[in-house]
Amino acid sequence: MIIVSGCLAGINCKYNGEDSSDERVIELVKKGKAVPVCPEQFGGLPTPRPACEIFENKVVTQQGVDLSENFLRGAEEGVKLAKLVGAKKAILKSRSPSCGCGQIYDGSFGGKLIEGDGFFTAMLKLENIDVESI
Repeated sequence: MIIVSGCLAGINCKYNGEDSSDERVIELVKKGKAVPVCPEQFGGLPTPRPACEIFENKVVTQQGVDLSENFLRGAEEGVKLAKLVGAKKAILKSRSPSCGCGQIYDGSFGGKLIEGDGFFTAMLKLENIDVESI
């Protein structure tokens, strides 16, 4: 079983209320090989919600509101689900403060990327779940 970002599976759960549909991911879900998850919704955040980036190990809005607790809770719940379904792999949305893998935005809201992982990705890696970014 594979964990996938809900937005990649066509679910309108991105911060702006839209999706980032990826046909490959949608097919995995249709075939019962993948489970979609949105850790930000699992953490209690609404959709739509303010855009967030990681800055100094905190997840903040452009106005400086710290939503780290929601992102942490969502990541923890997402990992619980991954364990429940026996996931060994995750395919997640690139650059996201939850799901980004290898590169995330730098926290300036200027579109600059830096090396790093989102909260959910980091926790999945701690559980030895392979993460691929789309």
